[in-house]
Amino acid sequence: MSAALVLFTVTIAALADALHGRSHASFQAGKPPQFTEKYFTQTVDHFNFNSMDNGTFSQRYLITDEYWKKGYGPIFFYTGNEGDVWGFALNSGFILEMAAQQQALVIFAEHRYYGRSLPFGKESFNIPQVGLLTVEQALADYAIMISELKEQLAATDCPVIVFGGSYGGMLSVYMRIKYPNIVAGALAASAPILSTAGLGDPRQFFRDVTADFEKISPECRDAVRGAFHQLKQLAERQDYSRIQSEVALCKVPSSPRDIHQLYGLLRNAFTLLAMLDYPYSTHFIGHMPANPVKVACGIMLSGSDLLANLRDTAGIVYNSTGVLTCFDLYNLYLECADPTGCGLGFDSLAWDYQACTEVELCYESNNVTDMFPPMAFTEKDREVYCSKRWAVVPRPGWLKVQFWGDALSTASNIIFSNGDLDPWANGGVRKSLSSSLVALNISGGAHHLDLRGSNEADPESVISARKTEAELIAQWVKMERTKTRLRKSDTQQKGFI
Repeated sequence: MSAALVLFTVTIAALADALHGRSHASFQAGKPPQFTEKYFTQTVDHFNFNSMDNGTFSQRYLITDEYWKKGYGPIFFYTGNEGDVWGFALNSGFILEMAAQQQALVIFAEHRYYGRSLPFGKESFNIPQVGLLTVEQALADYAIMISELKEQLAATDCPVIVFGGSYGGMLSVYMRIKYPNIVAGALAASAPILSTAGLGDPRQFFRDVTADFEKISPECRDAVRGAFHQLKQLAERQDYSRIQSEVALCKVPSSPRDIHQLYGLLRNAFTLLAMLDYPYSTHFIGHMPANPVKVACGIMLSGSDLLANLRDTAGIVYNSTGVLTCFDLYNLYLECADPTGCGLGFDSLAWDYQACTEVELCYESNNVTDMFPPMAFTEKDREVYCSKRWAVVPRPGWLKVQFWGDALSTASNIIFSNGDLDPWANGGVRKSLSSSLVALNISGGAHHLDLRGSNEADPESVISARKTEAELIAQWVKMERTKTRLRKSDTQQKGFI
């Protein structure tokens, strides 16, 4: 994921208007909020006390106090994930809406090794420098940043609520578990904390991508499967020139490796269509029309030429502007340790490394439970790839050991939200575990739809979910203020103050 280069101070509402249409957020009527881009001096290795080998780097964050009741209002902190921080700030309008309601300070932090937060500059992805890209280091970054900014802003008594979507949602859960002394609660939207800890069915993800298209029409699913079958037949006959012409490839494929790459590119297009199946057009991880799965099915069923339909469906993702005359197999899609896609550029290197170390993404398609060609990615496949690419051996089960896996019953104050259109949803928590570990299931919701700003096309389910989220967060803030007041009173009575 990547966002456009942005100046140091940007009006988010103006950018949002330019990028994806005016938001109907509750703050729209007043003065639009401004994020200021700043840099925090961060420790490179939080778990190394040898100052001779340990330095600092500049970690980017965005901040707005537009709605903040200084020194009293809560702090809403976004735990940045695998991309440029502006991309998340421009697509998480609900946090700003809630900040306006609850008089909160808003901070979006950029994850180390992503965007401009590169600990070793251009050498950050060299071996061994890349080795300091871990979940634990990222969480420590956020804990230190929160603690020091609270001191600087005279906000030591302000409760902190963390927010995140997808991997960022995982980090929000982990922050609440790891640093409950710093974080009072977490909203984890579309956070696959179970599947990425090795606790899922490897068939689940692409089965659920398929289910999104099947919901539109079983014939749509069958058309996709049929198109891939035709591709397979052409590949078996080594009719590579026909494949090039039918799918509009820039070069004639010449090997089974090229065909495998083509399958990955096409499967990735359907993955993104399912993830970003929002009820309005968006410019997040690409340019998508409203209801892109429905649009894709319309194309797949538009005529009898299934390969032409497959090509045009992939074009929704890879050629939304219509300027490409052909698909470049190896520039539009990179195969990596995440079968759902790593994106492009430096950010893709960072995510590939994380998928080779702590984050488990061994998903497969098999053409039985899903509509895609059989493409396995086992733990052994992962180990072989990661050893060759990064000189590392993955550590299966590590996230489960470190961050509790499915044994979350003793945690508290976490919201797990998931949309039923999101293929990541069934890798997360779908049932409430206690009165303060609340699962919200959003009918008609795609990938962390609830974090996006309010829109006239929103289904009632997400409107209701956001209302519940805001109410729970307000309760947590109130509880934390009460605890702080009682703690101070107790300290005073004991004569410490």
